[in-house]
Amino acid sequence: MCMVIFAPIFAICAFATCGGYYGHLQVKVDCADRRQSNLSINIDFGYPFRLHQVHFKAPLCGVKRGEILFLDGNFSSAAQFFVTVGVFAFLYSLLATIVYVFYQNKYLKHNRGPLVDFVVTVIFSFMWLVSSCCWAKALSDIKSATNPTQVLLLMSACRAQENKCSVTEEPLWSRLNTAAVFGFVNVVLWVGNIWFVFKETGWYKTGQRYPTRSASGKRSSEMRQRLYSESSFDQPEEGFGLSRQNSFNQSKGDFGLQRQASINQSQVSISLPQTYLGKPVIYDREDKVVSKGPMIFVNEM
Repeated sequence: MCMVIFAPIFAICAFATCGGYYGHLQVKVDCADRRQSNLSINIDFGYPFRLHQVHFKAPLCGVKRGEILFLDGNFSSAAQFFVTVGVFAFLYSLLATIVYVFYQNKYLKHNRGPLVDFVVTVIFSFMWLVSSCCWAKALSDIKSATNPTQVLLLMSACRAQENKCSVTEEPLWSRLNTAAVFGFVNVVLWVGNIWFVFKETGWYKTGQRYPTRSASGKRSSEMRQRLYSESSFDQPEEGFGLSRQNSFNQSKGDFGLQRQASINQSQVSISLPQTYLGKPVIYDREDKVVSKGPMIFVNEM
């Protein structure tokens, strides 16, 4: 969402300040013989900064004719690359804004939209970094090529010590400096947006679903397994003794019950109807209780 709001704005500021630049340099030549003095020379240049095609006419002191001179350098590749990246970044930001707002369901369907957005964001981050660095270097070279001192040295009249040359107007570089700053701002913006786009992909969700255990978690699990193995190793001997004692007591109790039941059955001549919930109660012939137990319910026949 951060990219959707700020990316189009910063992209426009980057390529607009660079693509619409226009520079002007003015110098004045005063010849020693005073026949040719106060001669102003205007030098205009701008985007795409093909300075080797910028020419101007300089006077020759003592001669009525002049000379045609050209500036040095061709910086069109870096400038055009920077502007192109800005334009495409602006268009993609608008497209991403429309998709986020109106086609959110289709964007998240099958996880294709976040993956494409993540790849494109990484590519634009790299392109912004490369283009901004290239433009910063080209801007430094443009300033050197249009330096008034360097331009005056190109004129034959200014190389003669008896003539006087001066600069009356210098180009303003604040706009091109702003373009370079906006370029690096876009680098920070797009690189920071990689994390937010990555959170929308299935790769981040898979990592959240199956988190990897840290080293401390692994050590604690190993200690729990070790303690469990030691306790399970000591447990069988005690369990074996308890099981033997329980089985002995159970067999002894079953033998006593069977013996008592057989003796009581020999004294009983009348059997009770079907009973439930509790041990059976035995009566003798005089209806006296021979064996007492808990209260039970008897179904009458």
